[in-house]
Amino acid sequence: MVALALVATERPQAATQPAALDLAAFASADDATAPALQPYTARDGVQLAFRLYESRAEASTVLVLLHGSGWHSLQFAALAGAISEQGLAHVVTPDLRGHGFDPTRRGDVDYIGQLEDDLADLINLAQARFPGAQVVVGGHSLGGGLAVRFAGGTHGRLADAYVLLAPFLKHDAPTTRPNAGGWARPLVRRIVGLSMLNAVGVRQLNHLTVIQFAMPEAVLAGPLGASATTAYSYRLNTAYAPRPDYGADLAAIRQPLLVVAGDADETFIATQYEPTIVAHTDTGSYIVLPGVTHIGLLTDEATQAALGGWLEAFNLTHRP
Repeated sequence: MVALALVATERPQAATQPAALDLAAFASADDATAPALQPYTARDGVQLAFRLYESRAEASTVLVLLHGSGWHSLQFAALAGAISEQGLAHVVTPDLRGHGFDPTRRGDVDYIGQLEDDLADLINLAQARFPGAQVVVGGHSLGGGLAVRFAGGTHGRLADAYVLLAPFLKHDAPTTRPNAGGWARPLVRRIVGLSMLNAVGVRQLNHLTVIQFAMPEAVLAGPLGASATTAYSYRLNTAYAPRPDYGADLAAIRQPLLVVAGDADETFIATQYEPTIVAHTDTGSYIVLPGVTHIGLLTDEATQAALGGWLEAFNLTHRP
């Protein structure tokens, strides 16, 4: 009864504060200049979509980049294009289930763990397309959190390396600013209540909304506004992030790891990544970029240089 009361007494409401993030890049994104979305079939028969930035060179690596909360694969257009043009990797950028231009159910999945299964299916497709290639799984923000979760799950060994770009680890991790700098409005009582219900096997209410995002009106009113996702269900929000013991997910990363963040990030504290993550795994390299913001990390040339240099070294030492 206490759990049900917690769920019932907090409901979604209109955003009351603007996000601290500068999301102008989302409002000006151009779908026409990026590779077209391609379909792939997940294990449940549902058609999902991805973009492929195929390198003209004979790249020996496939880099899968997972987008952050509220948006989709277009956020990686500049970074993925730069990496593929340099011949460092073929870059695959999926629209995660529940996101993008035409999801089956926006902001929702069927079960906790489904995003990991979808990613495993996409990796299998990429390996069939590029036989023998090394697979690097990376993500930005909450997409970085999904990469961490994937590492700690049953499919984690499908990745030969991991790249985390300003990743979300947990709401109270030393790396996270309160409410992610105003971007996220979690329905805390509802999350607590649903967690209590799930602990005793009651999952019938997992479709309920538990978090909202302060997507600016300039984005929502723009040409891609309909592709934004402004709220998540309990099961999608849980499936997207590392497990509550995120340290155990991090400890599962025994492969090479790169972590990059900007010291002007509005949502996360870049200098806290290294001390937080090295407590669980010693395979990482850490780069803090001066003057780079959370969204700026996606387009800044310093990010391209940092990731490109790391991939070049990885390719030299991990040839198939």
